[in-house]
Amino acid sequence: MSNRNEPGLAASGYQSAPHVLVVDDEPDIIELLELTLARMGMNVVSAMNTRDARARLQSRPFQLCLTDMQLPDGSGLDLVQYISQHCAGLPVAVITAYGTTENAVAALKAGAFDYLTKPVSLKQLRTLVKSALHLPPIRTEAVPEKNTGNRRVLLGESRPMRELRTTIEKLSRSQAAVYISGESGSGKELAARMIHERSARRDEAFVPVNCGAIPENLMESEFFGYKKGAFTGADKDHDGFFLAANGGTLFLDEVADLPLAMQVKLLRVIQEKQVRRLGDVQEKNIDVRIISATHKKLSECVENEQFRQDLYYRLNVIELDMPALREMREDIPLIARNILEKICPETKRPLCHLDQDALVILTEYDFPGNVRELENILERTLALCSVEKIGKNELQLKPREIQKTSDSLSSVSADEELPLQDYLDRLEKESIVKALQQTRYNRTAAAKLLGITVRSMRYRMDRLGLDLKKIR
Repeated sequence: MSNRNEPGLAASGYQSAPHVLVVDDEPDIIELLELTLARMGMNVVSAMNTRDARARLQSRPFQLCLTDMQLPDGSGLDLVQYISQHCAGLPVAVITAYGTTENAVAALKAGAFDYLTKPVSLKQLRTLVKSALHLPPIRTEAVPEKNTGNRRVLLGESRPMRELRTTIEKLSRSQAAVYISGESGSGKELAARMIHERSARRDEAFVPVNCGAIPENLMESEFFGYKKGAFTGADKDHDGFFLAANGGTLFLDEVADLPLAMQVKLLRVIQEKQVRRLGDVQEKNIDVRIISATHKKLSECVENEQFRQDLYYRLNVIELDMPALREMREDIPLIARNILEKICPETKRPLCHLDQDALVILTEYDFPGNVRELENILERTLALCSVEKIGKNELQLKPREIQKTSDSLSSVSADEELPLQDYLDRLEKESIVKALQQTRYNRTAAAKLLGITVRSMRYRMDRLGLDLKKIR
């Protein structure tokens, strides 16, 4: 097989031409892939069934495997599972017939890097190959104790945290859409950034979007962009989130807050891999990996017809569940120390430490706001005290105080026999004030803590007559 390099393509750092295994029982498909890959400077080895493919894999190392889903003696899914077990680090992509994306999703969940649909698009094939060969090696080094430079890590040595980091490493070697679930403040955006930074897309843009913070009438222009003159005020071209993330990762935070009309448009862009800016006559091809997150139960939103089921299955190819801080209490001292090491230099004060009594109080607390709440507690403590050794009195925190306050409020309100609406308003008012106090009167953070959008927070405060200046 000839080895003519395609112009402009470096061999992704390989000293010699990368070896690619192509598995398909159709000679025409094999010939097409061989010619295309050879022009990209690849050495191609082919097999027509899973038995021969396994023999090839045992004979020499490969840098990429492309396999059809339907093979004479098995399925491409069997080969994906074999490679996952016996060829760690080898990216494998499946080729599936048009309209059978269920098989492709199953392959992605089994560990496939990506998939192509027949008829194979040579442009998509080249993009896939370049991405696969650009994957970083599997990490084997120990996790550092703190974030350093641009490198982001999830700290902790508890079992949930170790399992989470292992899953993130696996997800970073895939192109599959990921849905991150978990409570507010549990680090969903940090996990998304870690997946991106460890993936083949790490040199491209990571674009985070808070879906709940965009006014509904601006969503289409913000997501898809617009041409100059598309509407009043459009004085220049604007790419939008999808085009800004082209080649990289688009992180849709609080995706459950998207209105149904926008969900339809988002689904089409994801399916077609094309976007058209407002006022433009042509669509542009996009190559974007979608990672989404919400603190809500997205499956319940689907059941309540608040979220489209077809979009749910597109976004939730693989689910990553973030553990709550109370599920890994042994990691709290390490995380707290790391937060203090970050905050103290920013506030230009000597490094502060937590004494043993303070650590006991923190590890016994349930943290309904998770790591974000821990950060707020420590920021508040540093703002109010001048000592370098922080004790339990400086924390001004009682274990289980949220539960006790909630129980007390419920009993007092019930005993007063208020009308139902007054009773509910009082509960809502107390909850909002409590959240504002915990977040140092930051409405955005308080809204996240309560599981509502900032717009909803403003509406509720106005309805209940809550003035931020008066309740401080």
